[in-house]
Formats: sequence, structure tokens, C-alpha cells
Amino acid sequence: MVGEILGDNMTLFINDETIEKVRDTLDIVNVISDYISLKKSGSNYVGLCPFHNEKTPSFTVSEQKQYFHCFGCGEGGDAVTFIMKRENLGFPEAIKYLADKMGIAIEEIEPKNDKISQERNRGYEINKEAARFFYSNLTKNKNALNYLYKRNIPDKIIKQFGLGYSLDKWDALYNHLKTKGYRSEEIEKLGLIGKKSSSEGYFDKFRDRIIFPIIDVKGRVIGFGGRVFNNTMPKYLNSKETLVFNKGTNLYGLNLLNKFSDRKRIVLVEGYIDVISLFSKGINYAVASLGTALTDKQAKLLKRYGENIYICYDTDQAGINATNKAIQMLLNEDVDPKIILLGDYKDPDDFLKENSLSDFETKLNEALNHIDYRIYINKQKYNLSEAEGKIKFTIEIAKIIKTLKSPIEKDVYINKISKDMNISKEAIQKEIFGNTIRIPSNNNFKERQLISPIKTFLPSGSLTAEIDLIKLMIFDKDYFEIISKEVSLEEFENHECRELLKIIKELYEEDETIDEDFLYKKVKEVSDINNQLIDRVSERRINFLPENIEQMIRDLISKLKISKLESKRNTVKKEIEVLEMKDNRNSDEEDEFLKLCIELINLNKELNLIRHEEGR
Repeated sequence: MVGEILGDNMTLFINDETIEKVRDTLDIVNVISDYISLKKSGSNYVGLCPFHNEKTPSFTVSEQKQYFHCFGCGEGGDAVTFIMKRENLGFPEAIKYLADKMGIAIEEIEPKNDKISQERNRGYEINKEAARFFYSNLTKNKNALNYLYKRNIPDKIIKQFGLGYSLDKWDALYNHLKTKGYRSEEIEKLGLIGKKSSSEGYFDKFRDRIIFPIIDVKGRVIGFGGRVFNNTMPKYLNSKETLVFNKGTNLYGLNLLNKFSDRKRIVLVEGYIDVISLFSKGINYAVASLGTALTDKQAKLLKRYGENIYICYDTDQAGINATNKAIQMLLNEDVDPKIILLGDYKDPDDFLKENSLSDFETKLNEALNHIDYRIYINKQKYNLSEAEGKIKFTIEIAKIIKTLKSPIEKDVYINKISKDMNISKEAIQKEIFGNTIRIPSNNNFKERQLISPIKTFLPSGSLTAEIDLIKLMIFDKDYFEIISKEVSLEEFENHECRELLKIIKELYEEDETIDEDFLYKKVKEVSDINNQLIDRVSERRINFLPENIEQMIRDLISKLKISKLESKRNTVKKEIEVLEMKDNRNSDEEDEFLKLCIELINLNKELNLIRHEEGR
């Protein structure tokens, strides 16, 4: 579809590719945040609807689905729809408005002369026909098939990825495409053929190679990668940048990840074969960065399509350098990646030749955060048995610690490096902070202000949340099932609420509704029950709108989780304070201190995450 813009004296049009580019670049949360205040709530964002008056937020935005919906007035759609409604614009005007904000050049054209759009569509057609030709060649070539079979790539996977083979001839693809009616000039523009310097003839760019079609999330063939299966150089040959292909804005395998994966995690690898090897073993969430250093647009794609990002590049020096660059790109997008270490294996494909899926999942579960990965790499880089190596290593790690935002994380890693290298914490602190840091005279590094306070709930507030959840579960079996999935029986701290929940579960197993009077009568028969509290539950009344119930449940569950985490956090803080007061801690106490600090960091992260999600 081509969008039109009505100007003062003429009609201008926007081609489909520009519309797609705008839509692919958009982040609906950023767009809508310019108009209303949004707060994180679970995996979504909520706020007051801009399309009708309301006091309680019923307007929900899904970052993952790039969609908004108001449970109050029923309005919904994508970011373009939002701008159309909010700014009272037509579709093409909204596209132009958003493109201007994002700095995307709008190609305004006369509809009958939309040559660029036509050329792109023609490019997709040619690439598709080339992919079919390559696939047909593969099915008839035993050497190429055997190469893939030896790498444990079966026919089913070959078909899913559309793998192919380019014949060992100079003009096989060129002649095939010519017979299909495609012109030499347009085939050349796609990088499939080159022009001979000595004559007017053309030659195939891909010859005697395994072919990997690069397919976008819309199922269009946008480019190709070719790999030799002998000693010919270059080993890999990739499509050049064309009207339909830009390496830095695509990821190999993203089309299948989008189709098969639950998007909980993505493994970023270097090569086509790595993606295919992982997929053939059942790991359908791997993508490759198309032979380039990870770009900011690829990092945005990873963030959009996966909740947790793992990097598993090659283990050589080039792979290490690429990993460090990818880490920084992802950190710039507020993504905290983990790095998978494969030991002596060069890449995921090599690892899977000798190991099982379970072995790879073990490596994935043992993946390091970006700080521990950099420490690990630098330990390999320097000779730590010599003083010079220790010094260089510690200086390098000090630079990394200095970049950390959390003071507690800095403290934990200072302690860790101090212990590992047998270098005083004070020396490392001075390396990081300079001479401005104040160290107490008893040589204990104490900074109690590093532990930032978390907003707490009074016990009465936590109890009220438990009672309200109980009332909702009594009111409707659907609410009972929603809450039961998020909160276990053990997370209810009040004895009476736990006993009520046990009986509620039993009653729902027998019937679809609950007789409240019978429920309260039955729970009072249990020993050690506070009847006054049961009466309080019985008399409790909740006012809510059905369209806001999911948000209400999330808020109540957050209160419960925060209460429990804060209780645990306070216990850990007290234990840390006891150890901090000791002038000379033994090795066991030092280990316990580090363990408690790490636990405190994790508790703080959990609390801050819940607080952020709840919009506190």
C-alpha cells in the first residue's frame, strides 16, 4: 500500500518501503511517552488514557507487541494509529509526522512513477527466484548435500532455512534468471552477478558455494551468504548492500525466531552455521549478526525480540573483540547481556559436534555477566604469577569497576579483586576513585549510605493486600486461577489467609462457585485461627471495575512480594552490619561477607524492579 499526503497544490505519496522503515524504527513506548506519563507494570506500561477522562489508569501499552489498548474506552492500535487519533491526522500524514521526529527522510513521489517501490518489489522477486534455483541445485548435488549431512544438518532443517548450492559455473544463475525475464542490470544491482571488464558479458558472484538465503521477518529473501566447502578463499561471500538489503539492520535467523521462539531469550552468534546447528538441536532462539560488528539497530532488534540476551561469539581474539563491542552496544540499549563460555571449542557449531543440547544449556545457565566476563578475559591476558601481570590486570579491572553505576556492585568487585590478587582494598579504591575517597581508620571499607533505602510497606498494608487477594479469589474462580499462577501458598505470611486459601482451593476443585458463609464457617473449625481476623475478611468490601482487575491484582501481588523481600533484605543488612563491625575477619567470614553483599545486591535489584514495574 502506498500512502498519499495532500499538500497545498498537489498529491504526494509515500512508498511502502518508507512506511515499513518508519514502523520498524518506532518504539511505541517512546512515542506515547511524549503525550502521557507511562509507568512499568509487569511486561507492559500503564497510564491515564488520553482519549477519555479517567482517574484510574486503564490505558495499557505493550512494548513487546508494539500495541496499545484502553480497557476503559476501547481505543487501541499501533504507534501510527495512536498518532492518527491524538494528532487528528490521516495515515500518510501520521507516517510523515513520525518520520520527521525520527529523522527519516520521506521519499515523496508521484504514484504513477513509484520507481523505487517497483524496483524493490522486483528485487524481492529476483532474490526469491534465485533462492529457489539454489535450493533446486542443492537437492541434485551429492557433494553439497553430504557436506551438510556431515555437519548434522538434516533435510528438514535444510528446507526450513531454504539452504541452497551455487553451481561451479560462471553463468548458471545469470542464464536462469534471464530465462525468467529479468534484465541484466537489475540482477547486477542485487549483487548476484558482476560485469566482466573485458567484454559486455556477466558472471555469477556465487559459485560452488553452500548458499544461505537471508530472510526478513516478513518472509522476503533480502540477500545471500555463500560458504565454500573446500580451501577456496574467501571462505564466506555475502551480498552487497542493495535497495532491499542492509546488513546493519537485519539479523540472520530472526524470521524463524519470530515464528518459533517464545522470545524469552536470544543467543547471538557469529555465523550462519552456528544458527543452523543450534536450531537443529532444538534451540530456536539463535541469530547471527551477518558478519558485521553488532550495530545499534541490531541491538535494538535484539531488545525488541528477546527478554534475555546471550552472546556466544567465536572464542578467538576476533571473537573476543566482537563480544566486547556487542556488550557495549547492548548496554547502550539498557540490555544487560550474558556471555556463554565454550571452553576449548571455537564456536557453537564445534561445541555441538561433540556435546548434547543439555550440555549447551548447562553452558547457557553458567553464562557470565559482562563484568565477570571481562574479568575472566583479562585473567587469560595477563601472567598473574608475576607482579607486573597482577598490576596490569588490577589496573585494567579497576577501569571496568569504575564504570559500574551501583556503589554496592563496586564494593563487591573491589573485595573480590582484592582477595583474588592479594592487593589491599584501599589501593584498588584509590586506583578507581583517586585520592578523594575517605577510608576509616579501622581499615574496614564501610559506606552505609551505599545501601539505598527501599520504600517499605507496614505489616497492616501487607495484610490488607493478602485479604484483598483472598476476597478476589472468592469472588471469581478466574481471579483465583490468575492469582494462583503468580503467588504460591507459602507467600501468604498470615496464618488465617493461608488456611482460607487451602479451603478455597479445595472448594473450587468441587464447584465453580464458593459459598462464603460455608467457607468462613469451615475455616473457623481449624485450630489456632483468629476468628476476629476471619470476621475482618468476611466484612471486607472491595470496589473495582472489571476492566481494571488485572492491574489491581498486579498491584496487590507486588505489595506481597515487596513485603517479603524487604523482610529478607533487613535480615541480610543486619548480618552484614555485624560482620562489618569486626576489625579482622577470617577467610570464612570474608566469604560470608561477600556472599551477603551479593545477596543484598540481588534483593535490591528485585525490589527496585518490582517498584519500577509498579510505578512507585
